[in-house]
Amino acid sequence: MLDPRVYRAAFLPALLALIVAAFSLRERPRPLVTALATTAFDGRVAAADLRALAARFPSRRPGSAGDAGLARVVERRFVGAGFTTAVRRFAGETIDGERRLETVVGVRTGLSGRRIVVLAHRDARAGPARAELSGTAALLELARIFEGRKLSKTLVLVSTSGGSGGSAGAADFATHAGGPVDAVLVLGDVAGRAERPPFVVPWSSADAIAPPQLRRTVERALRTELGRDPGAATGAAQIARLAFPLTLGEQGPLGAHGLPAVLVQLSGERGPGREEPTDPLRLQAAGRAVLRSVTALDAAPALRDRPRADVVVRRKLLPRWAASLLVGALLLPVAAATLDALARARRRREPVGVWLRWLLAGASVPLLGALFAIALRTTGLLPASPRGPVVPTAMPLDGAAVTALVGVALVLALGWIGLRPLLLRRLAVRGDLAAPGAAVATAVALCGTCAAVWLANPYAALLLLPAAHVWTLLLLPDERPRTGLALAGIAVGIVPALLVAGYYLGALGFGPAHALWELLVLVAGGSLGLGAVLAASALAALLVAIVQIVLARRGGRAPTSATLRGPRSYAGPGSLGGTDSALRR
Repeated sequence: MLDPRVYRAAFLPALLALIVAAFSLRERPRPLVTALATTAFDGRVAAADLRALAARFPSRRPGSAGDAGLARVVERRFVGAGFTTAVRRFAGETIDGERRLETVVGVRTGLSGRRIVVLAHRDARAGPARAELSGTAALLELARIFEGRKLSKTLVLVSTSGGSGGSAGAADFATHAGGPVDAVLVLGDVAGRAERPPFVVPWSSADAIAPPQLRRTVERALRTELGRDPGAATGAAQIARLAFPLTLGEQGPLGAHGLPAVLVQLSGERGPGREEPTDPLRLQAAGRAVLRSVTALDAAPALRDRPRADVVVRRKLLPRWAASLLVGALLLPVAAATLDALARARRRREPVGVWLRWLLAGASVPLLGALFAIALRTTGLLPASPRGPVVPTAMPLDGAAVTALVGVALVLALGWIGLRPLLLRRLAVRGDLAAPGAAVATAVALCGTCAAVWLANPYAALLLLPAAHVWTLLLLPDERPRTGLALAGIAVGIVPALLVAGYYLGALGFGPAHALWELLVLVAGGSLGLGAVLAASALAALLVAIVQIVLARRGGRAPTSATLRGPRSYAGPGSLGGTDSALRR
């Protein structure tokens, strides 16, 4: 069924796309700098404030009395520093379920309406969490510093709740930013002694990354004040984050709403432990780096860069459109070979539609599991479902979590042994899995799924390239590979997904069981949209289908319905049958 000439010829556009992508590389914008002194940030004052607040409010679960009490303190401090202060109350999903939360916003108007936002959350999953509270201490020290100071742009200080898991406060602020925003600096742990680079986290909850100029500005400020390299994201990390966007920090929902935001945190994305000790000198250095960044951003012209899906390659920026063009060109051979095989199957009157219905029945099983997870949240059987991943200690794998995971596993098993056979009977699916029609239908569905993913997210499609090529070459050739070799080829196709999963397990500190629990919460909470759920269901069904086809074949040569003798009116080559050209068709 596979014509190697069609498959090979379709690689030619990929060479052109590679040349275009090479010429599309551009220089990264330079970081912004300032000549103003940063000694106004007093680390001793901020550290004393931190100790006093932690002692006064040791328990600060989101929406609790301690959280609300600290919000009142922040409000009074903003008002005392001359900031126009407002409090926004709303219902948000947290690690404790839906809670009534408060966001305190202090605004100091500058000559321009363009805004620089500094944001920190004040809640914590468990006390005393001084390192986690250090962002709020730095925020209050910035309010003191900018009291009466003239600004070119409007400075907005924001104290949120929900940052201990789900980032509800930041997500709500993103929809009520109140004006054009040039940059958002999210302050996390800026005083803890533990270091876990990178100190500047640019990831978004959508397929985008914070603008490179903002990242480089904050990184340079930290390098100047801390005297060490703050670290940077690798190319592989960028691909993983763009292909499957997840982040623990509050910059995530801000970036997803199109705001240029980075998280400044010395303990990296995962944040500090509840007992992490703090250091006044580190608080002073990190606070001065934030002050240096704010003054540099304030002195710059209007910044209009938004989060983008551009990737840094050898200190050059590869734009999203170039990456999309290259990935699309590399998918073209799969599409050409699949369409050619479909045309051959139709000429041979091989049934294809019935096997597409067979695949549809298989995809219904994981989709049923996703619907069950959503039902758990809707009925209140899940204790909480924050919109976004949380650190393992915030939502531990307790009895309720294990029960939910077992319930989903049972639904998947019942769907496979109950719903799927029922759908197969209803859809009148009959036939031999070893027949060419099943392979062609599976190749068509694989090609269509990859094309849909490519249109939505080219970086996710990049991860599907090995599966698209290897699985197509396993399905369509007339000469069938041995079963062991075919199963090895199937495994090659899922290696990129396993690498991304391994990256996230290390970056976010998840174990395998906790990762499954987080995935369930993400599906139940709606963090993974309908498109992602449908694509995952289709890919799971395709993986199972290809394994079934390989096992059904058990090696050997595919049956062929090629005409060995031409029609009665044909007297050319091959009319007597047996030629190689006839056998290949």
